[in-house]
Amino acid sequence: MISNSQSDSPPLIYQPLPVLTKREDVEKLLTCGSIEELSILSLALGENFPNWKYAQDICILLSEHPDERVRANACLGFAYIARTQGQLEKYLIKPILLRELRTQIEFRWRIEDTIQDINFYLNWHLAHKHIN
Repeated sequence: MISNSQSDSPPLIYQPLPVLTKREDVEKLLTCGSIEELSILSLALGENFPNWKYAQDICILLSEHPDERVRANACLGFAYIARTQGQLEKYLIKPILLRELRTQIEFRWRIEDTIQDINFYLNWHLAHKHIN
């Protein structure tokens, strides 16, 4: 078992990401998925979805969600796509990452990790002065 640093929090239980390969399944989650399902959707797409552009577009959509956790994981989804597919459209992704770096409070660390991963996998040089 993996425990949280806060004693009043329930223990974290890690489960494999769902394997999503059909757009219909993704669209259904976007329409009626819970916050928890939406927060892992971008990770599942980044890890397994065969069409990187579609996965990127869904992560972009989720990066506008009102829930901070969903937005942070949408950014992390970009890093997963960079790692598994080796490509992202910088002109679309960079402004989102920089916005989230400025505005995220609780999940700022996730945005910093995301940017470092994308910089590594795609040889980009985003936000070096802000996260180093």
